[in-house]
Amino acid sequence: MLRVAEQYAGTDTGRQRRANEDSMLSRAPLFVVADGMGGAQAGEVASRIAVESFEGGVQDASQPEAALAELAQQANGRIYELSHSHAEQAGMGTTLTAVYVGEREIAIAHVGDSRAYRLRDGELLRLTEDHSLVDELLRQGRLTPEEAIEHPQRSVITRALGPEGTVEVDTRSYAARDGDVYLLCSDGLTTMLAEPQLASILSAHSTLHDAGEALIAAANEAGGRDNITVVLLRVEELDLEAAPLTEEAPAVRVPPHEPPGALPPAVTHAAGATSTATATATPQAQHTQAHAPPAADVPVARRQPRRPASRRDGRRRRFRPRRIAGLGVALAILALLAGGAYLGLQSVYFIGTNNSGLVTVFRGVPYTLPGGLALYETEYISGVGASTLTPQRRHSLLDHSLRSEGDTSSLMRSLELGQLE
Repeated sequence: MLRVAEQYAGTDTGRQRRANEDSMLSRAPLFVVADGMGGAQAGEVASRIAVESFEGGVQDASQPEAALAELAQQANGRIYELSHSHAEQAGMGTTLTAVYVGEREIAIAHVGDSRAYRLRDGELLRLTEDHSLVDELLRQGRLTPEEAIEHPQRSVITRALGPEGTVEVDTRSYAARDGDVYLLCSDGLTTMLAEPQLASILSAHSTLHDAGEALIAAANEAGGRDNITVVLLRVEELDLEAAPLTEEAPAVRVPPHEPPGALPPAVTHAAGATSTATATATPQAQHTQAHAPPAADVPVARRQPRRPASRRDGRRRRFRPRRIAGLGVALAILALLAGGAYLGLQSVYFIGTNNSGLVTVFRGVPYTLPGGLALYETEYISGVGASTLTPQRRHSLLDHSLRSEGDTSSLMRSLELGQLE
């Protein structure tokens, strides 16, 4: 059985664009990259709608290709309807590349010229075909790869979500192996870096975070002509047959009860940190008490005649099961409290900016514990730069207030549509 062992998602406006029209979703086992088009803010809206259509996940995991294609069709219908009902979004569209990690295979749905790759044993294999004019000419033998790189119509795509009421979605599944790395990216990466460069950078880094950051940096150094979005995931295979019949519940990692640490530059003015730190203190106190044996069970020499050593040892052995039972109860309570705290962190969101200055949604609370343990993770990166907002809007939107998922999604949608009051 496959699981996602490591993942990375990052996007950058590039060096020649003012706005970022790319959107992405990185929520195992589903990953999506969409590259919008249409000018003004229409491209950002189209790619965001495409990603939103996949946020509910795959409903029928037994037929992932069909499920991915259905979600793509739903996105196409929404974009098409909006583009025909709002003049400012007329003609908008977006590419789409989606990957679903199943039990044994990787399922892909694809429209446009964003791409999916697989790195296995140092070899990079492209898993999608571009729906573009240049790629079609390449397949027909009318262009060489060298000519395609600088072709004046290299950005013309022949298929996308939105321009038509229905769209043909390419789907395919690939058998996966332990250690496979999958790359989803917009063409802002692949028009700047050749495939041998992609393979070299991916192979040169031990973590996907470092590899993803290096890919974006290299694309910018090569010119950064377009928005650059990179999603990486590494899969591993779980040997369920070798697992024991009874397994202990996985331990929940609880942050230590220490003074609050400083937040990174992108996340400041923390809210809700006190309650998080306090929640960790109670289990520790219970854990300490569980190690102290009941007073009635402790032998007192002045009240009882001294027993031979063998009898005292036997009495201590009779106390041990009580101690073990008490420790087990304390650990169980600790796990329940930690699990509740973790679930609580997963149900709140706040809005801030990432290192590129883009308005970003974070899941969790805006707080970092000593040792760099962040209590939040990036949920969604918009194409809106904080510098484009008025000071009043920045103050009200980026104050790191804790919000519900629905409230956060509504705010971001209004922001990207230019309808935020």
